[in-house]
Amino acid sequence: MLEAQNVSLQFGKRVLFDDVNIKFHGDSCYGVIGANGAGKSTFLKILTGEISPNTGQVHLEPGKRLAVLKQNHSEFNETSALHTVMQGHSELWKIMEEKDAIYAKPDFSEADGMRASELEAEFAEMDGWNAESDAASLLSGLGIDESQHYTLLKDLSGNEKVRILLAQALFGNPDVLILDEPTNDLDLKTIGWLEDFLLDFRNTVIVVSHDRHFLDTVCTNIVDIDFKKLSTFTGNYTFWYQSSQLALQQRSSANKKAEAKKKELQEFIQRFSANASKSKQATSRKKLLDKINLDEIQPSSRKYPAIIFTQLREAGNQILELDQLSAKRGEEVLFAKLSFQLNKGDKVAILSKNGLSVTTLFQILVDEAKASSGEHRYGQTITTGYLPNENEEFFKTKDSLIDWLREYSPGEKDDVYIRGFLGKMLFTGEESLKGVNVLSGGEKVRCMLSRMMLAQGNLLILDEPTNHLDLESIQALNNALQDFPGTVLFTSHDHTFTQTVANRIIEIGPNGYIDKEMTYDEYSSDERFVEQRAALYNGAVEV
Repeated sequence: MLEAQNVSLQFGKRVLFDDVNIKFHGDSCYGVIGANGAGKSTFLKILTGEISPNTGQVHLEPGKRLAVLKQNHSEFNETSALHTVMQGHSELWKIMEEKDAIYAKPDFSEADGMRASELEAEFAEMDGWNAESDAASLLSGLGIDESQHYTLLKDLSGNEKVRILLAQALFGNPDVLILDEPTNDLDLKTIGWLEDFLLDFRNTVIVVSHDRHFLDTVCTNIVDIDFKKLSTFTGNYTFWYQSSQLALQQRSSANKKAEAKKKELQEFIQRFSANASKSKQATSRKKLLDKINLDEIQPSSRKYPAIIFTQLREAGNQILELDQLSAKRGEEVLFAKLSFQLNKGDKVAILSKNGLSVTTLFQILVDEAKASSGEHRYGQTITTGYLPNENEEFFKTKDSLIDWLREYSPGEKDDVYIRGFLGKMLFTGEESLKGVNVLSGGEKVRCMLSRMMLAQGNLLILDEPTNHLDLESIQALNNALQDFPGTVLFTSHDHTFTQTVANRIIEIGPNGYIDKEMTYDEYSSDERFVEQRAALYNGAVEV
């Protein structure tokens, strides 16, 4: 279907890909993973023809159509939402334009009539009569209200543009669908819709994503970019991660016999296969794990940051109490009359349809904003660590990484200590000397996590902590919060992160709150809470 043959790409002295050969075919979904800078997005651009490799070539089977999620959000500013989606099928759109131009002629000729007849036949063959309703259905599924279908993209928000461009890529049943970070700026409900769509999609999908739950749900294969090569593994992301970690442990055990290794891996594959068949995973559609070659499972070369949260002192039994806490933005009520206590060891996911509501709550709790009414009280033993959603104000200085982090280090810390700490967070060698004002989004979040670790708080407050992080950093942070013995308040659009960290869910809205001690999956799938959740956003309490 789509094949890369002997593809190599080099920027200066840096070799990104070296003699890559890979085929994508069938109704499979390939999740492309790799460390930051490994070339995931670059490889997708090679597949789409946006970038030409130094050597090698890409072949798309003749007669097949490839669709791509566009990253230029202003390209269709002067086009309506509905027509932007329909332009995802370029051949159909060209036929529609030519057909309309012919019918608009004042001097319609016999030749025009013959050409129009040919176009009508092609139009019907492409199911053109259903194109508009199909495009509208995609938009509605992605949360674009019917009243906005004829609105120009320039008059819509950035979040809405992302959804429309995603609908454009999905439109018209392409033979090969390429998606680069399709879940960015989507809420959990819309991500669930996209997962269901792709599970029912019977053509080839190639996707880059940092959302592990999304990769686990839709992927039948993982393509790992490592050692300047691309390796394909059967299964989803969790299978790849766990098997590669197991292989790494076995490699470090010099006395591990080959037969013992094979037996251990076989047992793991059997357990994974049994679990996958019971869930909403694409791996349950086929017997994908039957033909796994154990020798192909190799340890990864990528590195995971050492994120470890410790407490300077253990908290007492009184952690945090909210008493009738409410907040407004102008006349809009963000949340109202929150009254609950945190218990020692709670790991609470705060949910809301309005992300600003959660951000404002966290800012009030760390004294960066004021409540409209009510109050909050910490226990005497509590010290907090806070990771804000926006961190630009922390990086306006031109200080080096070493000097920046020293400001947040308790006591006098020499360069050796600071360099060692930065090394654990994957800032090694000369990287520790570069200015913090030139760091990437992911690097800034790792710096902010370092700041939190040095504070050694016993109550951690994290606002969308997985934003900008790569899969390795997300996994390390996920593990760190699971292992943390203290109390955690957080919000995240990462399904796996929320499900594996939280033991308590609190959803807040302008009409009150819901507080349940359960996992995220239990809460979101329990039909008893459907009406309660709707009532949170139906009107607002006076504050």
